[in-house]
This record gives sequence, structure tokens and C-alpha cells, in this order.
Amino acid sequence: MSEKEQEIEFNIQRVYVKDISFECPNSPNIFVKKYDPFVEMGIDTRNKQIDDNTFEVILTLTVTAKEAEEIVFLCEIQQAGIFIVGDLTNEQKAHCLNAFCPNILYPYAREAVSSLVSRGTFPQLNIAPVNFDALYQTSLENQRNKSEKEDNVIKLDS
Repeated sequence: MSEKEQEIEFNIQRVYVKDISFECPNSPNIFVKKYDPFVEMGIDTRNKQIDDNTFEVILTLTVTAKEAEEIVFLCEIQQAGIFIVGDLTNEQKAHCLNAFCPNILYPYAREAVSSLVSRGTFPQLNIAPVNFDALYQTSLENQRNKSEKEDNVIKLDS
């Protein structure tokens, strides 16, 4: 095969914010309390095909800070991108859309969350990097284990 035949088409068409929100439900009272929250982050990715080789990938980050049982702030962003992905096997395309593309979107989402938290007058929130390849592999293993368990279930007709 020539080099031209081995090249795989991949283009970023657009990176954009699909949805964003910041809530501070217990303000102004939360500002007079000691600030030592427990911060948790949820991550979700999904994608949909727009046409033959064009896909929208959406990375959702949900960051919640709590002080005891009180919510200090809740920040959520859906960072999206439109990607052109050339001819790949189904396995390669799934990896690209569920790991590679979210890796591209994550820095944008992370910066947006940090900016929103700062605008809420809270201390800078530095979110750690995420290994989307490892998350994708874990997801595949969980799906395999789930299907193996379902295959071992014996159904009796009554």
C-alpha cells in the first residue's frame, strides 16, 4: 500500500459549547461559612452520526461541590465537537469517537468549568487530566462482563 492509501481522514470541523450552567443554590449564606468542600466530578460522552463520516461528539462534565450536605456549587457543561472520521473498522471508529475525540474536547470543558467557578467567586478549581483511553477500555470490559453474565442466565418458560 502506498502512503496515500494508509492515511486515515480525521478533521475537526468545530468545537463548541452545547450547554453550560452554574448554580450556587445556597448563596449568599454559603459565602460566610468555612470553605472546605468535597468536590466530585462526573463524566459522560456520547456521539451521534450526522452523515456518512461526520459525527457530533458531546462530552458532559458535571462538577458538584458540597459542604457537609449543602451544595456549594454545581457546574455542568456539554462541550461538543463535529468531527469527520474516515473509513475505519467499527472497533476503530468506536475508539475514536469514545476516547480520541473526548481527549480533544476535555481541555475546553475543563477551562470553561474553571472559569465558571472563578466567576462564582470561589477559589480556582484545577481539574485533573482524564485518561479517556482507560475509561473506554474499562467500559468495554464492563460490557463484556455484563453480556457474559446474561449468557449464563438460564430462562425457564412457565
